[in-house]
Amino acid sequence: MSEAALERLRATHKRLKDELHKTIVGQDEVIDQLLLAVLTRGHCLLVGVPGLAKTLLISSLARALDLSFNRIQFTPDLMPADITGTDLLHVEAGSGDRVFRFAPGPIFANVVLADEINRTPPKTQAALLESMMEGQVTVGGRRHPLPNPFFVLATQNPIEQEGTYPLPEAQLDRFMFMVDVRYPSLDEEREILRRTTGGTQTEIQKVLGAEEILEAQRAVRSVPVADTVLDYVLAMTRTTRVNSAGAPNFIRQWVTWGAGPRASQFLVLAAKASAALAGRSHASVEDVKAVIHPVLRHRIVTNFSANAEGITSDVIVDRLLSEVDPTKAVGAGLPGVTSR
Repeated sequence: MSEAALERLRATHKRLKDELHKTIVGQDEVIDQLLLAVLTRGHCLLVGVPGLAKTLLISSLARALDLSFNRIQFTPDLMPADITGTDLLHVEAGSGDRVFRFAPGPIFANVVLADEINRTPPKTQAALLESMMEGQVTVGGRRHPLPNPFFVLATQNPIEQEGTYPLPEAQLDRFMFMVDVRYPSLDEEREILRRTTGGTQTEIQKVLGAEEILEAQRAVRSVPVADTVLDYVLAMTRTTRVNSAGAPNFIRQWVTWGAGPRASQFLVLAAKASAALAGRSHASVEDVKAVIHPVLRHRIVTNFSANAEGITSDVIVDRLLSEVDPTKAVGAGLPGVTSR
């Protein structure tokens, strides 16, 4: 990527953040991860307690990107056709002939907010799988392409589990990032009170259109990655697999399933975007480290022993970061683990 292209990308990123901060106080890390997903054609799952402006952030992002936006409130009685659309019987005005015509569902938008995605049964959750991976919906044997670009940004409440349906690992793997949305700091919460209890209304300006986003996505994919960085990515993902020859003892002790090849792909893409936004013309190991938590935290399935000891997937990723030596992660992706 040229210096001019890097500068344009950085300037656009700053304008987007400035627009989002008109309605969102703080949450810089969350915003950065959302924008990384936009630049890499990824989907995001935002996890946080109620009241942290997850829905507001996503709708504000859609307005700043000048994209079509639909919100789907996931409920226990939601059906797959309520998301994808269905064929409806239509009577022709002139001839009176009856024909089936496809009525698109709310999935047909550039940005789709799947609000509280774990409140609907698995058969309805699965209605998103084809759209998230292939950018299309198949109904009645016919394929219907979705708008391009297309992003699913889902929210989930981590503390209220009664009447919910945990997302299957196969569905979680479709999300590039699981974004941890945390409480604001004291100063940030004070500013939230000032903004939300007054009479001032803030209007978000449009920064990017669909064609500009697609151009930025192509530019990010052109960022080069050295083989040493690819080896480090492979080491980090392959080490999480219990049956891998290079898996350390703590992985075998605490993990049921590790990250698959899609995690490696997303790590490389996110590292490319991170490098471009930092003004660097190539991705490095440090860029991989910067994005590894949101990519891996939902792809490492901990077992009963880990849960009993309070060991989360983030703790395991921290341990991997400290023990996998990037200078020894070479060859077939076999990790250089400093301790077993």
